[in-house]
Amino acid sequence: MELGLPEGSYLELLNSDADPLHLYHFYDQMDLAGEEEIELNSEPDTDTINCDQFSKLLQDMEGDEETREAYANIAELDQYVFQDTQLEGLSKDLFIEHIGAEEAFSESVEGPIEAGPRPRKRRSPEEHPMDSKHRKLVPPSTSSLNCLDLPIGHIQLLPTLPQGFWQISGAGTGLPSVLIYHGEMPQVNQVVPLVSPTVPSLPKSPDRLGSISPFAPSAADLPSMPEPALTSRVHEMEDTTSPSPCQEDPESSIKLPKWPASVERFQNSLKDKYQVEPESLCGPLVAVELVQARLERGGNKSQERELATPNWTERQLVHGGLAEVLQAVGGCRQPRETQVVAVLGKAGQGKSHWARMVSQAWARGQLPRYDFVFYVPCHCLDRPGDTYHLQDLLCPPSLQPLVMDDEVLGHIVRQPERVLLILDAFEELEAQDGLLHGPCGPLPPEPCSFRGLLAGLFQRKLLRGCTLLLTARPRGRLAQSLSKADAIFEVPGFSAEQAQTYMRRHFENSGTAGDQDKALGLLRGQAFLLTHSHSPALCRAVCQLSKALLEQGTETQLPCTLTGLYVGLLGPAARDSPPGALAELAKLAWELGRRHQSTLQETQLLSVEVRTWAVTQGLVQPTLGTTEAQLGFSSFLLQCFLGAVWLAQCNEIKDKELPQYLALTPRKKRPYDNWLEGVPRFLAGLVFQPPRAHCLGALMEPAVADRKRKVLTRYLKRLKLGTLRPGRLLELLHCAHETQDSGIWEHVAHQLPGHLSFLGTRLTPPDVYVLGRALETASQDFSLDLRQTGIEPSGLGSLVGLSCVTSFRAALSDTMVLWESLRQQGEPQLLQVAEEKFTIEPFKAKSPKDVEDLDSLVQTHRLRHHSEDAAPDLPAIRDLKKLEFALGPVLGPQAFPTLAKILPAFSCLQHLDLDSLSDNKIGDEGVSKLSATFPQLKVLETLNLSQNSITDVGTCKLAEALPALAKSLLRLSLYNNCICDAGAKSLAQVLPDMVSLRVMDVQFNKFTAAGAQQLASSLQKCPQVETLAMWTPTIPFGVQEHLQQLDSRISLR
Repeated sequence: MELGLPEGSYLELLNSDADPLHLYHFYDQMDLAGEEEIELNSEPDTDTINCDQFSKLLQDMEGDEETREAYANIAELDQYVFQDTQLEGLSKDLFIEHIGAEEAFSESVEGPIEAGPRPRKRRSPEEHPMDSKHRKLVPPSTSSLNCLDLPIGHIQLLPTLPQGFWQISGAGTGLPSVLIYHGEMPQVNQVVPLVSPTVPSLPKSPDRLGSISPFAPSAADLPSMPEPALTSRVHEMEDTTSPSPCQEDPESSIKLPKWPASVERFQNSLKDKYQVEPESLCGPLVAVELVQARLERGGNKSQERELATPNWTERQLVHGGLAEVLQAVGGCRQPRETQVVAVLGKAGQGKSHWARMVSQAWARGQLPRYDFVFYVPCHCLDRPGDTYHLQDLLCPPSLQPLVMDDEVLGHIVRQPERVLLILDAFEELEAQDGLLHGPCGPLPPEPCSFRGLLAGLFQRKLLRGCTLLLTARPRGRLAQSLSKADAIFEVPGFSAEQAQTYMRRHFENSGTAGDQDKALGLLRGQAFLLTHSHSPALCRAVCQLSKALLEQGTETQLPCTLTGLYVGLLGPAARDSPPGALAELAKLAWELGRRHQSTLQETQLLSVEVRTWAVTQGLVQPTLGTTEAQLGFSSFLLQCFLGAVWLAQCNEIKDKELPQYLALTPRKKRPYDNWLEGVPRFLAGLVFQPPRAHCLGALMEPAVADRKRKVLTRYLKRLKLGTLRPGRLLELLHCAHETQDSGIWEHVAHQLPGHLSFLGTRLTPPDVYVLGRALETASQDFSLDLRQTGIEPSGLGSLVGLSCVTSFRAALSDTMVLWESLRQQGEPQLLQVAEEKFTIEPFKAKSPKDVEDLDSLVQTHRLRHHSEDAAPDLPAIRDLKKLEFALGPVLGPQAFPTLAKILPAFSCLQHLDLDSLSDNKIGDEGVSKLSATFPQLKVLETLNLSQNSITDVGTCKLAEALPALAKSLLRLSLYNNCICDAGAKSLAQVLPDMVSLRVMDVQFNKFTAAGAQQLASSLQKCPQVETLAMWTPTIPFGVQEHLQQLDSRISLR
């Protein structure tokens, strides 16, 4: 392609694809017209740059006002981006590492080489006599100390260096080689190669002398050139064609500077701290795979965001270890952008264990992506005052002290993308509202409060580019702010195999490996506690109680409620406690829960005796890694139990106010926000505990207990179960189960409505257990809607197998997984029951997966017929009467061919709705495929094809196929399509044949008065038609009124 100067301003030149090196030669050719023509070198990667040509180009660009203004804006942006607002007193240039003595360079080539590091400083605004908007692109001058003074001659670029490195040398002048680095600093362990093949320079123009090199100007001279360009001086080269001295002496290769000694010492101390941390006091660690999660708005017009509940087969497990998870998350990271990763899960699911394993994995070298990992429990950040700095956030004073001086902090701030900050138990922060969303503007100056530091992190203003890893519960104020998190994961519960592994390791670590099988036998003998084994915290409590029961040597069994489990654990401790110790600890647990806290200072316990007793009995334990005298409850459920103990025996709460703490009433009437979510069940269980087994007998008089029991009984029996939301209905069933009162349980079970919908409500194994037990007690027929509940296949099979369940709805994929598992397990009777009770009526396809699952169901139905000659039809397919398709204009045309292919299988289909609020746009091709299925849809009564971009072509195809539905079709809608007169004519011709048609809607189409008159004339021959909706903007209003006067069945609304 012939080289030429692009037309327009120099901004267009900057945006063009022209090679700047060729443009330099173009200018050279223009100035040397009539002289000897330059011969270009055949090597495409090298060129000789004449500095006079470059200066002339700059002078020409200076004359363009628009270009000068653009460069001034770039200079202002450069000053804003590289301005250091995070650290005061540190080096202003955060992007230049310390350079050794042999790698430093002077201000000019002739100047002496100074020993030691000499970082270049940015000019202050006061040093510029001119406003930044009126800077001129001054050609480089030989007297400027901010430029490299090179002798007259040509400059050679050696392009074989790594990307971003230029080696500049003068040909035959004895000029030392200069290495210019422009771009992002490589890693410290990379070596800068200076050996490159010899490339001959381009021939010089005759009688044309070079000029001073402009390749290292100051920021004021060339605002477009980023200031932090790393230059270092290397060994001289006698000639460009002679071997480099680096080839002769390999030891003289220049390496990028290593970390300062203080930084390395700090990193090693941090690794040692994580590696020597004591083993977790919460039992053995069993690795679980994370599940990708997302947040969605709650139901009933709620603005709160909750963790979405996917179907069982839709769960996306994150395979691999900790390094793989963080590596996958960081693959889509934008440069210099903070990444927020949230790990959510219910209390006791092992989130803190998982977070601590991340720090330990880094200490063992399994996370090479990060140079520093900081594990910070959030209770250490819940401190008042505004005297904190960034180093206090990374290494809180309450943790084991690590010295972080300004040099270490400066290194961390310069490379934030190499930092991982773990904030564990984020829900314990009292004021996390607004941390992720805040006003624009600069950060408040340090020192400030911890809240200010956290706000700077989450708003991506402080330590920008790091990775934030949060662990928290899915509900609460934090969940409302995580909608813009880069990745959200959920910690699932234990599977049955993982629960057994946990129990075996627990007994092995305690030295009683011989009791493993006996303990597992006790757990299998109690079905309710077995369903709770998905929680690591409850697994630990079961192990502790089982060990105590086995040590007694008597034939016994585990309790059947959670309240009984913790009563059994705390009974011996309560009997041996100092006077008032249990009541004091229970009150403290409740007050801390009201403040969303689970840790306490040792001084909060009144006496050393009480503190010693609580630690000895395992009720509280020292917090890991802290220097302060902090204690934490051994588990969140234990704190909930102790809080319920306080409520049950507290005289400050009136009896009539006690039901408010069951969390079954609307939130505005609750006296607290239910942060201690286990309190309602424990409270109901404690009030109804028999006196002889009550560990609180000394705290509550029998008369007081009877009075409170009557209050709760009256409240539970007055509840109207039909008005409760699914989540509160499940909570009521749990509370009734904890009471172990047969009267309350039977009353609640008999009040259950016949149709129970748990759509969008998560069903855990304990929920499935209490629900199934209530259904059996009710002695009536039920239909269940179990879609989007995340119910496990085993739990789904247990509910489906109940004789009182006559029908159920569940996700198609989950149901087919259940069928396949029953088939493999050899349970034909249960399989037949699950097939007969399953229904999909009505079915609405809202995603391509819905269509794929429906296709899979039809294929299963067809394979069943081929394998068994006498196999009956699947009731789910045989009884489907209403089918809706609402995928929208993008996915609709893609998924509809699959739906049209399986439509003939639904022989009883009566209502086919292809209308979507955002238009499905199946078009003429979709209508053609649909028309081919009409002979099999013999009972179709309603066909809605509104808003599908149907033209005359599709309408004619439809009209040809409509006679197949003449005896069944009652309603036909073609509202808001693109039907013109030809399509209206085809509909008018077929209308008399539709003997069962009652309503036809062709409003908002494009046919004119001619088409309307044809439809009106055809309507006269159809006495069975009740309404013809025909208003359209293309028909004159007078014509429409006239037609309506002729036949009142024509509707213009």
